[in-house]
Amino acid sequence: MKKVNVEHKKRIFDDFFKIDEVHLQHERFDGSMSPTLRILNFERGDGVAAIVFNVDTDKIILTKQFRYPAYTRGEGWIIEAVAGMQDDGMDPEDAIKKEILEEVGYEVESLSFMSSFFVSPGGTSERIHMYYAVVNNSTKVSSGGGLDEENEDIQVVEYDLDQAIHMAQTGGIMDAKTLYGLLWLENIVLKSM
Repeated sequence: MKKVNVEHKKRIFDDFFKIDEVHLQHERFDGSMSPTLRILNFERGDGVAAIVFNVDTDKIILTKQFRYPAYTRGEGWIIEAVAGMQDDGMDPEDAIKKEILEEVGYEVESLSFMSSFFVSPGGTSERIHMYYAVVNNSTKVSSGGGLDEENEDIQVVEYDLDQAIHMAQTGGIMDAKTLYGLLWLENIVLKSM
């Protein structure tokens, strides 16, 4: 690992999201040190996400909800994998099981880890722990839709895998974690069957 000298770090915004301003130097590939750089880090914490598959219906279960940042680009309601933030001290597997129950109403039959990845490492430290979750009709225990106390308004949507892949290829699904999860499902799980 190369050297990083943090000269100054200050939290300049502290609300639901946090922004840190950091002045640092880092070792370059040629061994020299960079000039002092001002970096802004959008600190959001770690998230969890899952592609949920119902083995009884052969359907991918996703969510649809309003996302203001996407709305500013003309796409207000986004189709996404089940996702949420990992609360401090909570195991990622427990966090995604909780989100699946809240958002789509299923208890998880089995859970497989896909990978962890940064969503936009040039601007945010957010990392997603991604899973493939298997459910069946008997594990449906509520209608889902999110939590009222979090002002969530989530529509549960279900697609055949071919339909979901087609939507990913044609712009019907634009969320990066969902695209990754569908690609993983198409190339890892289905090719092993």
